[in-house]
Amino acid sequence: MEKRIREKLNILADSAKYDVSCSSSGSDRKNENKGLGDASASGICHTYTEDGRCVSLLKILLTNHCIFDCAYCVSRKSNDVKRAAFTVQEVVDLTIGFYRRNYIEGLFLSSGIFKDADTTMERLVRVAKKLRTEHRFNGYIHLKTIPGASDELMHEAGLYADRLSVNIELPTERGLKLLAPDKTFATMEKPMDFISNTITALADTRKHLLSTPKFVPAGQSTQVIIGATDESDLEIIHTADRFYRGFNLKRVYYSGYVPVLADERLPSLSVQVPLLRENRLYQADWLMRFYGFGVNEILDPHAPFLDLDIDPKFSWALRNLHLFPLDINTADLEMILRVPGIGVRSAQKIVAARKFSRLGWETLRKLGISLNRARYFIVCKDPALETKEYAPETLRHLVLSNGKSKFNDLWGTQTSLFG
Repeated sequence: MEKRIREKLNILADSAKYDVSCSSSGSDRKNENKGLGDASASGICHTYTEDGRCVSLLKILLTNHCIFDCAYCVSRKSNDVKRAAFTVQEVVDLTIGFYRRNYIEGLFLSSGIFKDADTTMERLVRVAKKLRTEHRFNGYIHLKTIPGASDELMHEAGLYADRLSVNIELPTERGLKLLAPDKTFATMEKPMDFISNTITALADTRKHLLSTPKFVPAGQSTQVIIGATDESDLEIIHTADRFYRGFNLKRVYYSGYVPVLADERLPSLSVQVPLLRENRLYQADWLMRFYGFGVNEILDPHAPFLDLDIDPKFSWALRNLHLFPLDINTADLEMILRVPGIGVRSAQKIVAARKFSRLGWETLRKLGISLNRARYFIVCKDPALETKEYAPETLRHLVLSNGKSKFNDLWGTQTSLFG
């Protein structure tokens, strides 16, 4: 790689590291034309899989030149940083070159906004189009779209990308006004609405026409920065819930604020959002998406922040002890999902297994539930492991002291949650 390209790559890869909304594809794009790559083979995760395999993607900005002055952004126009910009062909060549060397399985491409939204978005689309049409690249492509770009460009982007994201960045309008006065929720919601409506329209068309083109098969996502402004966790998950319901998002990503710039509007450079708060928000998000919890069940105005010592599902159970103990052999799936220590797959296995016989503790253990938590909230065919009526604080202390760590898994084992 020539020195000039390497320097650009160092600058623009470093500038892209603050965007976390590129973790998973969920795409079903297949390699049907004998080209390069296959996004459906394993998905794209910027992390390690359970078997230790690293699944990676080239994550860069097209440019870090930007006409906006968002206080939290390292690329803001008033920041004194070294600037660089790739050409469309340079990004294409890097992607193909890295893929052939087995360094990556896809591309995550974002950009500062140079000149205007349409000009920037058109360059991003050209990268994806050249990869798909000229190089027959079937790997994963995630484009971060530019709010304010035309519907025509958004539509074209969706034809070539597996996923599109429109990052709202801050969870409330007041936060945007404080730190990103050039942006509004309305400007960012417009492309989200267009993407959502187009996905729905093409899905309806596909019922009648098999040749309907794919449009962002992995859906759309967004990112929220946590801790740059003073929003509570309740406000944050309310915003996430509204975006899930209103725009059918696949994921909302929560990114703890990383202090990179001194600004009177921002927290001190010595203040950093604890990773545990970010983790608890992901757990609350999981409850809303897969466990049937409403926002107001997880938090309320009297307690607007998530407990950092215990996960939000266990916290809910402690506030609702009158609903327990639950008979695991007769309770419906909705309530079993609310038992601490039982994940989605384990709950489904329980409902399926009890059709053949009543379940006892040993069977429940084999089905993957975490008995060190669940035993306080359920009964089965065997004698109860716990017969005392504990006060919430006592039960909280017991579970924390019996667990391996207070930084425990999501209400159960990794197996019960993911596999």
